[in-house]
Amino acid sequence: MTHRRTTLAVAAVVAVAVLMIAGLALTPRSKLTRLARLIQLDRRPANASAIVPNFKHVFIIMMENKDYGNVLNSDAMPYMKQLAQQYGVATNYYGTRHPSLPNYISLTGGDTFGIEKNCIDCTLDQANIADQIEASGRTWKAYIESLPRPCFVGDQQPLYRQKHNPFIYYNSIRNDPARCSNIVPFTQFDKDLSANTLPNYSWITPNMCNSTHDCAMGEGDKWLKTWVSKITASPAWRDNGVLFITYDEGDVDDKSGCCQHAEGGHIATLVVSPLVKPGYRSPYSYSHYSMLRTIETAWGMPLLGNANCDCSPTMADFFDDAAQAAQAR
Repeated sequence: MTHRRTTLAVAAVVAVAVLMIAGLALTPRSKLTRLARLIQLDRRPANASAIVPNFKHVFIIMMENKDYGNVLNSDAMPYMKQLAQQYGVATNYYGTRHPSLPNYISLTGGDTFGIEKNCIDCTLDQANIADQIEASGRTWKAYIESLPRPCFVGDQQPLYRQKHNPFIYYNSIRNDPARCSNIVPFTQFDKDLSANTLPNYSWITPNMCNSTHDCAMGEGDKWLKTWVSKITASPAWRDNGVLFITYDEGDVDDKSGCCQHAEGGHIATLVVSPLVKPGYRSPYSYSHYSMLRTIETAWGMPLLGNANCDCSPTMADFFDDAAQAAQAR
């Protein structure tokens, strides 16, 4: 009798499991991605504000609209995969939200400030990372590919979109000719690189083709190979520099997220630095606020908005302890 009851109990569990699987198979993808987010457990380092190196130079390249698997689990971007094998990969990194602009604003301002669309006429009276960098005595530039000229407002068809230029949205920059002159066409980057006159903080936005927004992923990969190889050969990068290559958001249908403030999809993010543990793959949950916090912590700057949250830990686990110790000596 006991054996029969056990057998019936097991059969019942199996039947329930089969029904659940069948139900999930019939569930629309949008609901499945939402369910995945709800059941996801954030994996956080023990110390959200752990020490990170005092980078001499920071580079950020923001790519467009591809999820993690399309970038690193396919053959579409061989150079990106090569970099991932050589340097560090954030395997659980998520965009802030859809569409593009809120991601750019969150990485530079610590919040989306209620922006929910790719607006051109919206502006912000908010503190931002450029304010912090200047207050710390450091320098910054935003190198925007296909930007017609410094301080330009609006779109320029077919390759430039303002939504991919976060700094022009901040009134304290937009309305100050001296400050908005730091937003320059990408052609200036090669000049500054060759002259070894790069600022401490270099934001880089490829145009609508090279970011993989409008063109094939292979085009973006070729663009990265050209410019990342130049960056990693530069004195600025070699002297305790760091390059973050990330995407603004995942595919539009991917609402997965983490870290309380991120639901913009699972995206590929690489940390390329001579200070990085070679071939490191971080298991922890990160978002654009984590990257912002990492830079702010490295330079001893106040934490903006959602970067000042235990849910937005620094990305300190990427960096080699021996390299940091050598840097401190």
